[in-house]
Amino acid sequence: LTNITRQAIELLRPIVAAQLVSVLESRVLAMDETPIKAGPSKTRPGKMQKGYFWPMYGDRDEICFAFAISRGMQVIEQLLGVHFCGTLIADGYAAYAAWVKGNEQVTLAQCWVHTRRQFVQARDGEEQAVDQCLDIIGRLYHVESIARDEALEGEPLRQYRLEHAKPIVDELFAWHRWQSTREDLLPSSPFTLALKYLSDREHELRVFLAEPDVALDTNHIERGLRCIPMGRRSWLFCWTELGAEHVGIIQSLIATCRLHDVNPYVYLVDVLQRVSTHPASRVSELTPRLWKEHFGDNPLRSDLHDSG
Repeated sequence: LTNITRQAIELLRPIVAAQLVSVLESRVLAMDETPIKAGPSKTRPGKMQKGYFWPMYGDRDEICFAFAISRGMQVIEQLLGVHFCGTLIADGYAAYAAWVKGNEQVTLAQCWVHTRRQFVQARDGEEQAVDQCLDIIGRLYHVESIARDEALEGEPLRQYRLEHAKPIVDELFAWHRWQSTREDLLPSSPFTLALKYLSDREHELRVFLAEPDVALDTNHIERGLRCIPMGRRSWLFCWTELGAEHVGIIQSLIATCRLHDVNPYVYLVDVLQRVSTHPASRVSELTPRLWKEHFGDNPLRSDLHDSG
C-alpha cells in the first residue's frame, strides 16, 4: 500500500510544479514556514531531524507546500529566486527581510497580527499601555472589515484605506514614539521589545496603505497550512525526507481543492486516471483551480463508484 501511494503521489508531482509556477506569478504572495520531523537525525541516533514546510499562497487562491531541512534564507532564495516579482507578505522572521533587502523587485509587507501578538505577550505589568495599542489596532481592523463588507477593490480600496486607515496607523506610531520616551522602561522588558518590533517594521506595516491587493495579515496562509500541525498530532512525523516531500505534494492539491470548493476525493480520482494520457504541455489544466473549469462538471469516476 505504501509503494502504491508513493507511485501515485509521484504522478502528481508535475501538477504541483505547474501550480507553483502559477503561485510565483502572483503580484502578492504570502509565505510562512512550519516545522515537521522528517527522517532520522544524522547527529542524534534514535531521534528524528527537524525539517520545515514552506507554504506559499498566491493571489489565485492556490497554495504549495515545499519541504526543506533548513529554515535559512537560502531556502527563500531557492523557492522564490528570480521567479517572483511583487509584494511578499510574511511574519516578522528576519530571513524574509534579509532576502528582500537584496532584491529590488520584491517589496516586503509585514503581518499586523504578528505585530499585535507581540503586545499581547507583553501585557503583564503594562496592561494600560498594551490595551491602548490593541484598541488602535482593533480600529484598524474595523476599517478593513467595512471595506470588505462594501466589496471595495483596487483604487477605491486604496483611497478608502488612505482616508480611514492611514490616520489610525499614524496614531499608532505616534503612540509608539510617546511610549518610547518613558524612563521607567527596561531595555529587556517584553513591552520594550514589542515597541522595538513595531518600530523596526514600520515601513513594512504601511505597505498595505499603498497596495490595495495586500492583506493586513497572513491569516489566510495560516488557515491554509493548518493541515500540517493537525497532521503532527495524527501521524507525528515523516519517516523520510522523500516522505515529507510527498506530504507537501498531496497537501498542496488537497488544500487548494478546499480553497476552490472542489471535493478532494473526486478531484484525485479523476486526475490519477487522467494524468497518464493528458498532454504534458497542458499539465496546468490538472491543477485544482483549472481542473474545476475544464473537468469539474464531468469528472472521471472509479469502478467502486460505478459499482455502488
